[in-house]
Amino acid sequence: MSLQKTKAVFLDRDGIINVDTGYLYKIDEFRFTRGIFKTLKGLQDAGYLLIVVTNQSGIGRGYYTQEQYQDLTLYMVQELKKRDITISSVYHCPHRPDEGCRCRKPRSGMLKAAQKQFRIDMKKSWMIGDKPSDMLAAKNAGIKSRILVSKEKDESATYHVTSVSKVLAKIEDAD
Repeated sequence: MSLQKTKAVFLDRDGIINVDTGYLYKIDEFRFTRGIFKTLKGLQDAGYLLIVVTNQSGIGRGYYTQEQYQDLTLYMVQELKKRDITISSVYHCPHRPDEGCRCRKPRSGMLKAAQKQFRIDMKKSWMIGDKPSDMLAAKNAGIKSRILVSKEKDESATYHVTSVSKVLAKIEDAD
């Protein structure tokens, strides 16, 4: 059995995989971001595990249920699978910001859980997110390569791009 560690790309969901419409839980309102299929396929083909880490405080706020969240997640994973893209796991934090849990980004609980489950080498891994909290969670987990997809810049990001379609080129250039 190999003891070699795996490299992964951690992805925020809302704003990276899908268009962020705020407290999204309805399948008929789910829209993939432009360029996400090519980006994810390229990352997967480069040997990265694809792992989603997403804050879902809408559950804790009572806007939607855990079951509704799971139904949407299953839909997302199946739609990606139809395009030969495998999401290794989806971690979510259902807590409200005021609950102080360890999993809610910018804390690193979800990323550390994935690291343990999949034996991930965080130094060879990436975080792709659209908020400073994504960048801080990755930094707190020991991920040095962090891409912020936003019109705004943030000092906790290692790299900055304005759209998901530019992520793959940025990672290829850095490798």
